[in-house]
Formats: sequence, structure tokens, C-alpha cells
Amino acid sequence: MKIKTAEFVVSNSKVDQCPNSSLPEYAFIGRSNVGKSSLINMLTGRKALAKTSAKPGKTQLINHFLINNNWHLVDLPGYGYAQVSKSTKKVFQKFITAYFEKRKQMICAFVLIDSRHKPQPIDMEFMQWLGENNIPFCIIFTKADKLKDKVLDKNIENYKAEMLESWVEMPEYFITSATSKLGQDEILDYIDQINEQLKNK
Repeated sequence: MKIKTAEFVVSNSKVDQCPNSSLPEYAFIGRSNVGKSSLINMLTGRKALAKTSAKPGKTQLINHFLINNNWHLVDLPGYGYAQVSKSTKKVFQKFITAYFEKRKQMICAFVLIDSRHKPQPIDMEFMQWLGENNIPFCIIFTKADKLKDKVLDKNIENYKAEMLESWVEMPEYFITSATSKLGQDEILDYIDQINEQLKNK
């Protein structure tokens, strides 16, 4: 898939204010500072579609972007560490949960994982929650360019091993770098394939 158009639609904190559209949605979410905004900008080929910041917790709303006029990319707030108050974090969690539970257009969640680190409890717990609630998701390992190939491969294998302790099989996953554009074609082609399947139903 080639992205020809990527337009900001709306930001909000209430699911009932999301776009009144039947277009398929693909949500991107991960711990704060996992490189989500950079990844979104890389995927869409836009330098500043999603706002990036050295300060974790930049995304604080549900952000909808219309891609190629036929699907929505949804940028969700990061979970975990962010320099915001506890009360603000509770608000984040409330509307993130509401989004996944109520938004029927949401086809797949892409959970971003920093490839440099060992499995983090907060990531594992979030994916467990997605699984328990029958919410389809894939994993995107970010920042692959920060590691040597052997170390990256070892980290991914370690992650797989931990996932398979509680999952029957490893979810679909992608290895990416916002700098080198690694994984761009694979993720966009994956979304394109799902969209084609939806059309043919």
C-alpha cells in the first residue's frame, strides 16, 4: 500500500465523539516514549502528522487520521510512565478502555514494544487484557536500528519465549525503525490485506 493522503480528522477524549464513520480503524498504542509518534510519521510519510516530543506522554487524546480516504489510523495515549498526574492517567485509562470496548470499527490494535528492553510487566498485562476481551492485536517492535542484529534477534526470541508461557501462539509481529523505515511496507501491506478482506465480505 502507498499512502497518498493522510489527514488529521479529530482529537477527543470521548468515544462517542469519534468520527461517525464505518471505515475500518487501526489503533496504535504503547508505553510512553516507545516511539509511537515517530513510527506513525514514518508509516504515513509525513514528518509531523503525529506530534513527537522528547518528553513522554505527549499524546493525551484519541487522535483520528484519515488515510487514503478509506481507513482511519488512530493514535492513542501511551500507557505507563508519563509526566502527568495520577488523576490524568486515570482519565487516559478510562477512555482508552472505552475506545477498545465500544469502537466496533476498530479492526486491529498495534501494540508498540521497545525492542531494546526485556518484556515489561505493563506491556504483558495490557496484551493480556486485550486477549481476555477478544480484541485483535499485533506487536510492533520499535527502535530496531538502535541494536546490532544479533542483540535484536536475541531480544525478540526472549520476548517470544515469555509470550508463549501464557499464549498459545505468538501474535503477528513486525520489527521496525522509524529512522530506516524498516517494517513500513510490511505493516502497510498487512493493513491493506485486511481492508481487502473486509471489502470482499
